[in-house]
Amino acid sequence: MARLLLLGPAREAAGTSSDVVEATTVAHVLEMAIARYGSNFEKVLAVSQVWVNGEQADMSAKVEPNDEVAVLPPISGG
Repeated sequence: MARLLLLGPAREAAGTSSDVVEATTVAHVLEMAIARYGSNFEKVLAVSQVWVNGEQADMSAKVEPNDEVAVLPPISGG
């Protein structure tokens, strides 16, 4: 199972910093996360980057057991 890592606003929208998801692609992981965490999470996801094992990934990227799928929302500050 893949480990889903949620940072910043994604963590706040989901109410958790991590989860475990059984899926075969990045798109499937994120579909399952939206189903679990709802529309607020989906809004954050729309403006976020997704990385697999420390590298930027597209939605069709394969996800293997023990991969880490990280949702990285934009960070603001000054």
